[in-house]
Amino acid sequence: MITRFDLPLRVSSESVREAAFSCETEYALIYTKDTELKWVEHGLERMLQVMEYSGADMVYADHFASVDGVVKEFPVIDYQEGSLRDDFDFGGVQIYRTSALRDAASRMDVDYEFAGLYDLRLKVSQKGSLVHINEYLYYEVEKDTRKSGEKLFDYVDPRNRAVQIEMEKVCTEHLKAVGGYLKPEFKDVDLSEGEFEYEASVVIPCKNRVRTIGDAIRSALDQKTTFAYNVIVVDDNSTDGTVDVIKSFADDPMVVYIAQDKSYHAIGGNWNAALHHPKCGRFALQLDSDDMYSGPETVQKFVDAFRAQDCAMVIGTYRITDFNLNELPPGVIDHREWTDENGRNNALRINGLGAPRGFWTPLARSINFPVTKYGEDYAVALRISREYRIGRIYDVMYNCRRWDDNSDAALSIEKMNANNLYKDRIRTWELQARKKLVSADL
Repeated sequence: MITRFDLPLRVSSESVREAAFSCETEYALIYTKDTELKWVEHGLERMLQVMEYSGADMVYADHFASVDGVVKEFPVIDYQEGSLRDDFDFGGVQIYRTSALRDAASRMDVDYEFAGLYDLRLKVSQKGSLVHINEYLYYEVEKDTRKSGEKLFDYVDPRNRAVQIEMEKVCTEHLKAVGGYLKPEFKDVDLSEGEFEYEASVVIPCKNRVRTIGDAIRSALDQKTTFAYNVIVVDDNSTDGTVDVIKSFADDPMVVYIAQDKSYHAIGGNWNAALHHPKCGRFALQLDSDDMYSGPETVQKFVDAFRAQDCAMVIGTYRITDFNLNELPPGVIDHREWTDENGRNNALRINGLGAPRGFWTPLARSINFPVTKYGEDYAVALRISREYRIGRIYDVMYNCRRWDDNSDAALSIEKMNANNLYKDRIRTWELQARKKLVSADL
């Protein structure tokens, strides 16, 4: 009834096709880990049962994982149209209906060295469904025991560049197949639109960052520019002394302090408060409350890039450091995978577009940030890239400090799942909007 194939996550198209066309049973189980697989009693039977009930072409399930000898629950998340990340976590077990597996394999007409399984599941998703069984049905050993903050940058590690190029090609072909691919054609922007007292504003949203907010504000105030700029600090009801640090800068006329009321704001709401403030500049530039600009030229480089590249958003390059600004692996993150030709399509595959970010204020005001604690900047960047050019700066402009209190330093599996589910939802909405746009142009 079922044939098992052991294939790593990064596997060739040839190996996938070989498995598909050699399978003579009704179902095919692909196991992607190199560790022992053990089933909960009747776990395999349950996966096949749900496959039959649902008519799915692929099923995957929650599971248990042994981490450093301790067995823990490892739930995974539902698959949706926007689940385009090549590192989507299915767990080690993927069970395919062999007819769907063969059909997808027959459409794998490009030979990839690493992206075989990614190509396979996207092609299966084009015609069928991938169903998550939220029951714990098997055991496996988890070898990657790094904290979430250490895993976060794997997809932009320069050592993985060849893999990423293949993944981008697979995703782009998928977008073309489903009608969501956007050609490199952009709307023009009139950067002189509107009256602004300041050419730029450094926006620092914060909550309970007493250890770092002073460093962030000072790095913003130390900028050297040929134009007037200010620093907008938005505090969201801090209780740890952060407000006292902010108020210590009250005598500086460049600092605008916004104290949020007691209603819900999150990071997105704090950004909206800054954007709609009458003293917000023509360009709103990001600086997280626990990070620092790398030098006094960052704000000038931002504005120069907006003008030179005639774009609605600019994304810079950052360096990962510890709290004391010592560089940490993988070091400089420049997102050189972004191209004018295909950047906005590839943006649907990756989990972020880089930092620091700068926004043309009139457009950002018309879009607004989602009022959420996570993914708010990614949502706005996707929306902007749908129609407008995003500029890039490849000089290091920003020190991204990783420390114990950093918001994504060590997340639980439940929190990581919630974050990933939300970003997949953002991608789903964006892909749906792009498909409408493409359809209207036909």
